Amino acid sequence: MTRPRFFTPAEVAAHNTAADLWVSFLGRVCDLSPLVTRFAGDPLLLPILESAGTDISCWFDPRTKDVKTCVDPVTNCVRYHTPRGRFLHIPPAGPRSDWDSDIGDPWWADRRYQVGLLSAKTRWIRVVNTLTLQEQPLQVCSEETLEEILQRYLRYNSHARSYTWKHAGAVLDMSRTLSDNHVPDQDGELEQLRLDPDHYTPAILLYFNDDLTEL
Repeated sequence: MTRPRFFTPAEVAAHNTAADLWVSFLGRVCDLSPLVTRFAGDPLLLPILESAGTDISCWFDPRTKDVKTCVDPVTNCVRYHTPRGRFLHIPPAGPRSDWDSDIGDPWWADRRYQVGLLSAKTRWIRVVNTLTLQEQPLQVCSEETLEEILQRYLRYNSHARSYTWKHAGAVLDMSRTLSDNHVPDQDGELEQLRLDPDHYTPAILLYFNDDLTEL
């Protein structure tokens, strides 16, 4: 089974246009750009367009994974609760001749739009190249392995695989997460102590292996 990719909220927020529209909800990250293209001009897209790049978990019931419901005060019938306005694949309040109920899976249940998972906890690290003394801050997902973090770092150093990655003198296992490699996440403790986490960002030190691997 392919391991899912994790994204930070900042990465989701970068996709905030009609041509490139991502949202996150209930821990999932979805690229709705194909949906927007398919239904271009449909007024029911408006709530989705207004929420581009944001987390819309408040639209859904975590238990059912479906859109939240409420009791209509006029009809006393259960209907979808859409305070931002009815959106695509939400049926109308009453019978309509122009409503096609045979839509298959609604977009929020269609796994084809899912591109990954939203990180439950992001954290900052400093990647320090001991050869050049260059330091690069990186926001990463706590669920990511060091190998996946290396993939993020490649944009800054295409030879990143030519280095041994260490923390506190210990060689890091690239198949494990930061926490599994005993690189603690102290954000909660620092917040309780009212200390600035930026002053205590853990450093990952890169030691050159004398080769020029490039990907």
